[in-house]
Amino acid sequence: MSTLAEIEAAVPGLTTAELLRLEQTLHQLYRVRGDAVVYDDRHGVVTEADLIASADEAFQAYDREETEYAQRPAR
Repeated sequence: MSTLAEIEAAVPGLTTAELLRLEQTLHQLYRVRGDAVVYDDRHGVVTEADLIASADEAFQAYDREETEYAQRPAR
């Protein structure tokens, strides 16, 4: 089993305090590496991947709305 698979398997069993510590550790690693970090403050980091995921979610919502509008009967 890979290290990543082991981590993924262990995460659901962590307490809230442990999840917070894990999140802080990951944020610190992003800061140290500096890879694709767009925004960084005391609450955490935002990466290019985060922005892409947010944009994708917005475009999907827009597409759903357009599809629903197109399927409405004409007045």
